[in-house]
Amino acid sequence: MRVLLTTWGSRGDVEPLAALAVALRELGAEALVCAPPDEDFVGLLERAGVPLVPFGESVRAVVSGERPDPFRLAAALVDARFEALDAAAEGCDVLLATGLLPAGARDVAEKRGIPYVYASFHLHGLPSPVFPPGMRPGTPSPPDETDKRVLWEHDAQRVDALYGPPLNRGREALGLPPVDNVRDHVFTDRPWLAADPTLCPSEGMTNLDLVPTGAWILPDDRPLLDELTTFLDAGEPPVYVGFGSMAAYAPEGIAQVAIEAIRAQGRRLLLGSGWAELALADNADDCFVVGEVNQQALFRRVAAVVHHGGAGTTTTAARAGAPQVVVPRIADQPYWAGRVAELGIGAAHDGSAPTVESLSAALTTALASETRARAQEVAAAIQTDGAAVAAKLLIETAGRP
Repeated sequence: MRVLLTTWGSRGDVEPLAALAVALRELGAEALVCAPPDEDFVGLLERAGVPLVPFGESVRAVVSGERPDPFRLAAALVDARFEALDAAAEGCDVLLATGLLPAGARDVAEKRGIPYVYASFHLHGLPSPVFPPGMRPGTPSPPDETDKRVLWEHDAQRVDALYGPPLNRGREALGLPPVDNVRDHVFTDRPWLAADPTLCPSEGMTNLDLVPTGAWILPDDRPLLDELTTFLDAGEPPVYVGFGSMAAYAPEGIAQVAIEAIRAQGRRLLLGSGWAELALADNADDCFVVGEVNQQALFRRVAAVVHHGGAGTTTTAARAGAPQVVVPRIADQPYWAGRVAELGIGAAHDGSAPTVESLSAALTTALASETRARAQEVAAAIQTDGAAVAAKLLIETAGRP
């Protein structure tokens, strides 16, 4: 059996597909991943032994530069997806897509006559009877039913404007009829939710018939660098600060703000450089900068994790039992910040631009003994078999007539 997995997005979109591909391989299926050509993703998939079919623009180049024209980017990705997936799907039995709205993936599957699955790593963007677009947990006055319906109609119109023309051009080239609701066409009425049920409960949160699988976690057994281990061993556990793939979106001056706020707590700082290439202003021995690292191992050795609130980082920190401070910037990040606070495993930073005072306040919550105790309790509940569950479901889906 041959399975095609595809995404376009940050590491948090690519790594779960690597985990699913490994789980499929363990069940005897061949899996390949069609994803952006970024060097980070090439290395990640090579380590997992998963073939990569590159497509589209480099994600890092897009998020590090000037904010792209959304219409140009949407059209470019749809065109690239049609071209790359149609070739990659040759001989495949099923196609699964995720990441930034994967318009074009279902259409290639339709042309090839194979099943299509859409998967999401969070609830953000899925039709919801509780929180329509622009209304997230914590909003004081959710709209009435009429307002929700209007917001969802506007959202569908927005997606149609962005993706409709290139999608239907591609469909016409394949001899397929046009679609008139791109968002619902991509999502299907039965998407998969690849998120941990403790961190992301879905009951009553969407109008769709979700298939929950649990988070797709790729085991990482890489050792920590000797220099990093030496730093960790030299004192009390530090506070880790990192914003991962957030390049243009990392808070301005966050490195200096973090140094001052963390020192005020009597703690050491471990700074993840990430795509924003964060750096330290001084060379004091209470600070250390780390690049690509095994976060699964590292987060078990820190006092707290300050991050942007991506689904992957939130899950990794929760699984490690590390208290969190989430500084949400875009997309689903406010949702994860809210969940961290609701679960009592950390703090949702008030606003997207931390000051020394505001970050200190959030750290006071995260570093409290009761927060760590709660984080350890929640860690024990995090499920680790999501990729295996999804792999079995995907093989069953491929085998259906």
